[in-house]
Amino acid sequence: MRKLASVQTVWDVQQIEGADRIEVVSVLGWKCVAKKGEFKKYDLCVYFEVDSFLPIKPEFEFLREGCYKNNELNGEGFLLRTRNFRGQVSQGLVLPLSILNGITPTDGSVWKSGDIVTEQLGVRKWEIAEVATGSGKIIGNFPHGIPKTDEIRVQAEPDLIKEFEGVPYYISTKMDGTSVTMYLIDGAFGVCSRNYEIADDEASPAWKYVHKHGIIEKIKKGAEAVGLKNIAVQGEFCGEGIQKNPLKLVSPAWYVFTLRNMESGKRLGLKLMQEFCKAAELDMVPIEETGDNLPYKTVEALIERAKGKYASGNLKEGIVIRPVESTYSKILEGPLSMKVINNDYLLRQK
Repeated sequence: MRKLASVQTVWDVQQIEGADRIEVVSVLGWKCVAKKGEFKKYDLCVYFEVDSFLPIKPEFEFLREGCYKNNELNGEGFLLRTRNFRGQVSQGLVLPLSILNGITPTDGSVWKSGDIVTEQLGVRKWEIAEVATGSGKIIGNFPHGIPKTDEIRVQAEPDLIKEFEGVPYYISTKMDGTSVTMYLIDGAFGVCSRNYEIADDEASPAWKYVHKHGIIEKIKKGAEAVGLKNIAVQGEFCGEGIQKNPLKLVSPAWYVFTLRNMESGKRLGLKLMQEFCKAAELDMVPIEETGDNLPYKTVEALIERAKGKYASGNLKEGIVIRPVESTYSKILEGPLSMKVINNDYLLRQK
């Protein structure tokens, strides 16, 4: 779960060239523009992540001009997006700890770095309706304990970089579409959108894709080739009507990025996923780079590495970094993985 609002430590404050009223504050792996003189190094603050939807309250009214949103799904509030101030990319919002005046931790202690205050401040994640991507009729939540696909940004947990030290890795292109999971468990086949299982009907572009391309038989063939019976295959579904189709695809495509053995519940490694996709004749997300030791040792280096374009000429969304063989992360309490979003892409978003 994302820490939309949390108490954090300011680890650096830097000037912005030519700016008299603002400066850049570093929190975790993020850089945020704040009022000049509002913070000093090692201050505690409240950090709000990008995509946080803040409630209508007097203390947030200064956001109205650039962040106010009102729609049927989310209601009224202030949406935090990546922005640019005087050439400085700002991701999220940093406010003084005083924003929590009158609110105390449940254990009666004092606020400390890492404490999550999302509920206390009434912050929600900005939601995009499923119908926006034509996902189809919802028939239930994710079945069989299949985890949803949601990589964490390296800026939110910069210590993930240390967990990659000495670990063979690969970098894949983050395709800009919508997540679609397909599973074959105990002989039953199903399709899930990013958040729900969806019905096999004409309202679902993903199910249309399944029938048109014989995906059920392909997944059976791939599973047999790698010795698996119960399997979940997760990928990015891209095409016309999805995220403005930045890949400029004439017909829909599905790019596999995760293969999971549902008997053990484990995510499988790169080699086995490649073997599966080859046997199943399924496309994988492009693999940009592999190596024995991740050479990018800072958040800034990874942000630079994430830049680039798709073959279509449009800005790519970013990259995903994973170990070649699934590796446990103490930070994530699950498989080690992280994503880095292309700042140029974020700034072009409306």
